[in-house]
Amino acid sequence: MSSGRAARRRARELALQGVYQWLLSGNSVPGIVEHLQQSEEFAKADGELFTQLLRGTIGRSAELEADLAPFIHRTVEELSPVERAILLLGAFELKCSPEIPYRVIINEAIELAKGYGGTDGHRFVNGVLDKLAGHLRQTEIESQRTPDKP
Repeated sequence: MSSGRAARRRARELALQGVYQWLLSGNSVPGIVEHLQQSEEFAKADGELFTQLLRGTIGRSAELEADLAPFIHRTVEELSPVERAILLLGAFELKCSPEIPYRVIINEAIELAKGYGGTDGHRFVNGVLDKLAGHLRQTEIESQRTPDKP
């Protein structure tokens, strides 16, 4: 994995920890940022991406949960905090980072779910974010389909 990719993955991992912490404790974003910046892992992360993901996800959490709701067959509050945090991060990136291909965003979310979530959590995350991508990134998805040959 290139150092740039590794730094972005580490930023996503730290953002996940921050969103998780916020969901459980309700701590302030500045307090969470300060706490995570003190970890040894922070030096290996893309700090700008971390801040963008954490602040954006928490700042738009109600909107993102509304975007996710049609694709989840229970309330968002019933999800495990880890899956909820991963889905919020993935939804934020799908919605607010059009420069990142939707497949990359979904793959990164799946990797987070495999590393931090329950046994089959990655399948759930994949299914929900794939449906959300179909809604938010329809043009991008259609442009990647190979046209039928006459």
